[in-house]
Amino acid sequence: MTGEEKILKKRIREQQVVHLMISLYCRKKHGSSKNMLCSFCLELDEYAAGRSENCPFIKTKTFCSSCTVHCYRHDMRNRIREVMKFSGPRMLFYHPVLAVRHLFSTVCSRMKNKKTV
Repeated sequence: MTGEEKILKKRIREQQVVHLMISLYCRKKHGSSKNMLCSFCLELDEYAAGRSENCPFIKTKTFCSSCTVHCYRHDMRNRIREVMKFSGPRMLFYHPVLAVRHLFSTVCSRMKNKKTV
């Protein structure tokens, strides 16, 4: 697998996880169906996908929360934080493989950052 393919795969995975978290939030908070998002959540989902699509740091970062540059607008950053705070713990029940993979990546990233300091 080439470097470009790895980056594309990473970008797609990140977009899928964010979409799943927004979908879970929307279903539980706004009562939407499993395959539909309300307009409020759809706007956030499209915004997050656009930010991920244009991220210049995708090669080196693990997640947006660990990025040195926060490219989200202030209002959107607050909305995505709310979604992550709500959906994060619930992902273990709805998407356990993704939740464990995310936890593992976060721990590895923090350990790597401690070694470089």
